[in-house]
Amino acid sequence: MDKQDIRKKERKEVQQTKTEKSEKKQEKITFSKSKEEEFSQWYSEIVEKAELVDLRCNIKGFVVFRPWAVRTMEVLYDLFEEELQKKGHEPAWFPALIPESNLKKEEAHVEGFVPQVFWVTQAGNTILEEKMAMRPTSETAMYPMYSLWIRGHSDLPLKIYQRAQVWRYETKATRPLIRSREFYWIEGHDCFATKEEAEAQVLEDIDTTEKVMHQKLGIPFLPLRRPSWDMFPGAVYTIGSDTFTPDGKVIQQPSTHLLSQEFAKTFDIKFKDKDGKDKYVWQTCYGPCVSRILASLVTTHGDNKGLVLPFAVSPIQTVIVPIYRTENKEKVVKECKKLSEEIKSLGIRVKIDEKEVSPGNKFYFWEMKGVPLRLEIGEQELKTREYTLYLRDENKKMKIKNLNDLKKQGELFDKRLKDKADLFINKTIIACKTKEEIKKALDDKKIARIEFCSIGKEGMACAETVEKDLGAFVRGARHDKKEIPKGKCLFCGKKATEIVYIAKSY
Repeated sequence: MDKQDIRKKERKEVQQTKTEKSEKKQEKITFSKSKEEEFSQWYSEIVEKAELVDLRCNIKGFVVFRPWAVRTMEVLYDLFEEELQKKGHEPAWFPALIPESNLKKEEAHVEGFVPQVFWVTQAGNTILEEKMAMRPTSETAMYPMYSLWIRGHSDLPLKIYQRAQVWRYETKATRPLIRSREFYWIEGHDCFATKEEAEAQVLEDIDTTEKVMHQKLGIPFLPLRRPSWDMFPGAVYTIGSDTFTPDGKVIQQPSTHLLSQEFAKTFDIKFKDKDGKDKYVWQTCYGPCVSRILASLVTTHGDNKGLVLPFAVSPIQTVIVPIYRTENKEKVVKECKKLSEEIKSLGIRVKIDEKEVSPGNKFYFWEMKGVPLRLEIGEQELKTREYTLYLRDENKKMKIKNLNDLKKQGELFDKRLKDKADLFINKTIIACKTKEEIKKALDDKKIARIEFCSIGKEGMACAETVEKDLGAFVRGARHDKKEIPKGKCLFCGKKATEIVYIAKSY
């Protein structure tokens, strides 16, 4: 190598060092506030910087879901639908518009939903004879059909779900993915011959939430039987699955409802039993809100470098970043493509990043997106067949020799996320024995667990005190296990009948 070549090489190395330093400096400037410092600001920034949504849509309360959000939500849909179908549910699609006469048939239901309904009153230049509701939920769209489909006991159980958008004129402050006027969900609507079978379905719905949201996504939750004043309109009881955010608030995730037979009577859903007698069915409904579950993925696992998506749900589970010089680029990229095909054959969602930017910028980009695993492949790795693997959650690198190890690393990745989230929740729930302890817990961004008089009508006055004096809500009592109170209600002094959880909420 002559002196001119040496000087060129030195200049190139100096320039590369400057670039790397610049990139390192850029990587540190991610959010104006850290997740720990100001969660609300961090959340507002991450949903935009990670390109999940665009808020510049000119319809208040609506957002544009960008490709990375949609691809993630598609995987979420698949995970829930796989579990639902495993448990005997079948998919269907129902119209998005519901005639006003349908909606008004069930009095308690309509009273709860009409204030939130978007109405369609005109089609082209024609004023409709009957206005149509854009579905806020689908009971009154689906149940008229159920009355046609169910005739005898052999038609039961009927377990149907649909992917759907729903629209509600939410009057509270909207928040991307958490609270909006259009959201994406799955709703399951089931019919049974007996109340006991319907109640067993409620427990099955909770198990579906556990299998998908907790075990696969690493998002812990409390299945809480809602107080009578906070039930789904027309339900005997409602179970809401509350997840937690670092600012001490809860987000309601999949809820399941045992419906009263008023729906069956209103829509004439009945069957002939084995003795030939007409009986009304018992019904349940279940609603995992996929767009809101995406919010809990962000809030539970995200950090100050961006998203951290579980291996089970990430649209890209492993990203390959080729490390090359101009003279060996073709060789390295070609080998990376071979590795990509090998990884794909293992059932892993993989992508090669071939963008014409520096490796550092690629690292920064995919860390923001939350991709769990990153393979850095250069000529040295190809020579030794020992690959550099970056773990997004631990922000560290390791060496692997066998690509089959990627599956195992993905499983370990998800276990670490789940264990970390479970530990956070265990530290968040505080048993309180006085009003002062409740206030301190809420001020410290915790959830208060207390003995309470009742989640029936008798407890409404105490719940109103909680809301007025503490700015929080009685979320309900555990439905998956019985927690026995031993003392008195902290607010009215009467004998406690429930152990409830008090929290602020979105």
